[in-house]
Amino acid sequence: MKTIKIYDTTLRDGSQSEDVSFTVEDKIRIANKLDELGVNYIEGGWPSSNPKDMDFFKRIQTSKFKQAKITAFGSTRHPNKKVEDDPNIKNLIDANTEVITIFGKSWDMHVDQALSTTLDENLRMISDSVSYLKKYCSEVLFDAEHFFDGYKSNPEYAMKVLKEAESAGADWIVLCDTNGGSLPSEVGEICSHVKNNINTKIGIHTHNDSELAVANALTAVQVGAEQVQGTINGFGERCGNSNLISIIPNLKLKLGLNCVSEEQMQSLTDVSSFVYELANQAHWNHQPYVGKSAFAHKGGIHVSAIQKDSATYEHIDPESVGNVRRVLISDLSGKSNIIYKAQEFGVDIDGNDPKVRKILDTLKTSEQLGYQYEGAEASFELLMRDALGEKEYFFDFVGFRVIVEKRCEDEEPISEATVKIRVNGTLEVTAAEGTGPVNALDKAIKKALGKFYPEMEDVSLFDYKVRILDEKKGTRAKTRVLIESGDHDSKWGTVGVSENIIEASWQALIDSVEYKLNAFSKKSPGE
Repeated sequence: MKTIKIYDTTLRDGSQSEDVSFTVEDKIRIANKLDELGVNYIEGGWPSSNPKDMDFFKRIQTSKFKQAKITAFGSTRHPNKKVEDDPNIKNLIDANTEVITIFGKSWDMHVDQALSTTLDENLRMISDSVSYLKKYCSEVLFDAEHFFDGYKSNPEYAMKVLKEAESAGADWIVLCDTNGGSLPSEVGEICSHVKNNINTKIGIHTHNDSELAVANALTAVQVGAEQVQGTINGFGERCGNSNLISIIPNLKLKLGLNCVSEEQMQSLTDVSSFVYELANQAHWNHQPYVGKSAFAHKGGIHVSAIQKDSATYEHIDPESVGNVRRVLISDLSGKSNIIYKAQEFGVDIDGNDPKVRKILDTLKTSEQLGYQYEGAEASFELLMRDALGEKEYFFDFVGFRVIVEKRCEDEEPISEATVKIRVNGTLEVTAAEGTGPVNALDKAIKKALGKFYPEMEDVSLFDYKVRILDEKKGTRAKTRVLIESGDHDSKWGTVGVSENIIEASWQALIDSVEYKLNAFSKKSPGE
């Protein structure tokens, strides 16, 4: 079976989406999730563009990946500048990645107007950059920016660009439909010509401005492309990039090509939801393959038919992509998700155990209230273990109080939190100040518990996100708070929901603490 390499650029191209912004912590968590999915290349960002991306490359060095290669992205050297003196090239090398991807102009109009240089100098820029970078990493990918528009404008020059990159030693040549305006018929014809005229492996990078990014990517694969670039959920500038969540099952299930394992593909729905949550974006219910409505059946004739044979109204088995069948009239199914997550958490549970139904009912009730557990796996694990009677309780909550005081116009507000808890019958009352009410609460909780559980000193709060769930209610709107915490060994996400943002934050903070204490208690002596 032919293998197609998956190249993810969610952390770079996807973060250029108008409504998307990832913290460094978000990017690290997503990178690890992509590795679990079976992605071959993870483009971490552009080291020359901002300090956050360079910080990511420094911190990701300590992460271990099963198969994914972290990739730094940048451009060819600047016109009329020595490659060894170019700051962009230096930053790419300093990122210290196994793979480097650079883009270069393949459209003569861009060379003239955007770069303000000659066609020959552009060719030298490509050759110099590729050959120089080859000395510092194991693979160099060349993204031929605006290739399809360039080919339609000046096919001879566009092909010269590719041959220049090939001669310089590029390991991959990626054809980019940067403006997203090409049709599948054009992509197929042009990719075929390229495949017949260069020996280097080719990839495809498409944008969705004509709602054809996925179709164009699949067409390129059918005529010889061996790598597909895209983003999770199609995030990206303007109308977005090709959506890997659709491309992966289309490659594997429709075209019979190898890209990820069957087990990895079953995590597609989870990965899609995970990235939506960290991006602080609403889930697209009607998203193909992974959307909540993708396998939902409401019409009586449809429901009757799928109960006899699901193939009557479903093009694939929903569980193959980690989704579930939903009969809206009876709210059927969902058990498989519980079993899947239980296995992931190392919880031993029989699918016929009545407690599975209890977990499912609790989950559905919580989701009605606004909870979402993608990106908050720790809260869901606590919910599951509580239903199974496996959750340990280390303290009792008594109460908390938060005061925010601003004394002068030109002074920062002062936030103070007081927490009351009871541990083994002992009442502990602790106060702490912080930069904002949530930070004060976090400090007060850890200060109170630290007297009884020293391991709490290792816990830090890394990220904090707030989502307004019902915008029409204004300041009375229900909010969802997503918190990421961690210690020296791991990181975990928790969630809280309330009309009161402090209460929602409290819920997420308490879940974080309980998760840590439960996890610590399960460690064997000496761990």
